[in-house]
Amino acid sequence: MGAGDFGGAYAGRRVLVTGHTGFKGSWLALWLQTLGARVAGLALPADTDPAHGELLQLEIDEVLTDLRDAHAVRAAVQRFEPDIVFHLAAQPLVRRSYREPHLTFDTNVMGLVNLLEAVRATPAVRAMVNATTDKCYANRNDSAGYRETDALGGHDPYSASKACAEIVSASYRASFLAADDGRGHAVGLATARAGNVIGGGDASEDRLIPDLVRAACADRVTPIRYPMATRPWQHVLEPLSGYLLLGQRLLADPTSCAEAWNFGPDAAGHLSVQDVVTGFAAHWPRVRCELDTSPQPHEAALLHLDCRKAHEQLGWRPVWDAATMLERTAHWYRAWHEHGVVASRDDLQHYRADARRAGLAWAQP
Repeated sequence: MGAGDFGGAYAGRRVLVTGHTGFKGSWLALWLQTLGARVAGLALPADTDPAHGELLQLEIDEVLTDLRDAHAVRAAVQRFEPDIVFHLAAQPLVRRSYREPHLTFDTNVMGLVNLLEAVRATPAVRAMVNATTDKCYANRNDSAGYRETDALGGHDPYSASKACAEIVSASYRASFLAADDGRGHAVGLATARAGNVIGGGDASEDRLIPDLVRAACADRVTPIRYPMATRPWQHVLEPLSGYLLLGQRLLADPTSCAEAWNFGPDAAGHLSVQDVVTGFAAHWPRVRCELDTSPQPHEAALLHLDCRKAHEQLGWRPVWDAATMLERTAHWYRAWHEHGVVASRDDLQHYRADARRAGLAWAQP
């Protein structure tokens, strides 16, 4: 299914996905396997129940280790000898970063350094896509969308760590990877800044959709912390299509797009938390919520992304609108919790078909 997508760039390729046991990483590993790639994974063991990667039952050559273990990371990369690395492993939660700032910076910054050093020491690697976040921008709390040239920053430790990861990536690109550096070739390194992603299989703590699902299954009401906070919401497959498109370009020419890129929804996909809850509940009436008025740590009230650069230079565009995103996400969780059905492959097939009908170049035969 779909091996010809992205110009067949991944068929037979050795691809390493860090964080393959996580939500986004497991979806990416699934997609890469349908593209004919030889997928390897490097991550900590899954820490959610259920774990999407385990539900998919993918057969992947994997090393379960901590990014903070430089020796183990280097040994794994050199054993896999990937053509391309997709780096998704991270401590990804804002609220956890308040509780564990040292872990957050150590994983998201020094873990990245360990991986980049392993890439430098592995001549097989030709390209790398580092997935960061829209929260890497210095937040202005206004409606203007952030562009890739805007200032980096971060109030909470998670956001700050991802801004640091962008700076580290730019430094390694300029200092080591853009030239030979002893490997015999350059390595194309791009960073990808995506918004809030939802979709089937996420069971993380302190995330809106998993919180709604857990409460619905337990017949409880979900406390909502920031109902009017606005974010660029998108289905998980949307940024992954951007990552794969970047990888295709970098494998063809390591200098072609080795820079930072935003991947977010169109204007209608910038929704408030309340909008998302209402839209999700429309497809699963068991979902109920109430306002949580207890004191909460700081989170940005407004985040918008400007994705014109990806539209114009990569030909990337989102496929599913907000209504479709919420409908397919709700149906995934209902299918799993009510019937034990894992609908991920069906979602991927429909997404690809919709992209093809929309005329997106990466999805054409």
